[in-house]
Amino acid sequence: MASGGLTGKLETDVELKASAKDFHDMWWKKPHHVSNTSNDKIHGCDLHEGEFGKVGSITVWHYTHDGVRKVAKEVVEAVDEAKNAITYKVIEGDLMKEYKTFVVHIQATPKSDGNGSIIHWILEYEKLHEGVSHPETLLSFVADMSKDIDAHLCK
Repeated sequence: MASGGLTGKLETDVELKASAKDFHDMWWKKPHHVSNTSNDKIHGCDLHEGEFGKVGSITVWHYTHDGVRKVAKEVVEAVDEAKNAITYKVIEGDLMKEYKTFVVHIQATPKSDGNGSIIHWILEYEKLHEGVSHPETLLSFVADMSKDIDAHLCK
């Protein structure tokens, strides 16, 4: 749930049929393929600096959120391959018009029965002022995008 004041943290879990490793690999090593799986939401992911699959690499995402085309430039801050976890920090783009900081954590965990995975999304942020709303619609956006990726990976 959203925290009080200017800082906040939103979390959600998405249950998928795809394996945790396949989902993680899509985000970590092939983020430029996400637009193929969710093209109504993601229009492209361009490598700006570094290389896909490396900490410190910078990508630029082109997406539509709440009916508006937007851009986000992110740096890969951390990766834990054993836990299928990635942390991105947004450094430029539309989100920075409303948030002082915006960090996205994604972790894919295999389900205990061995069939599928649970994707845990965390959005941590600091709003520029009280007039900025918590990014609940963005949390729904990433959950829906996860389902699109799942449908693609399970073809």
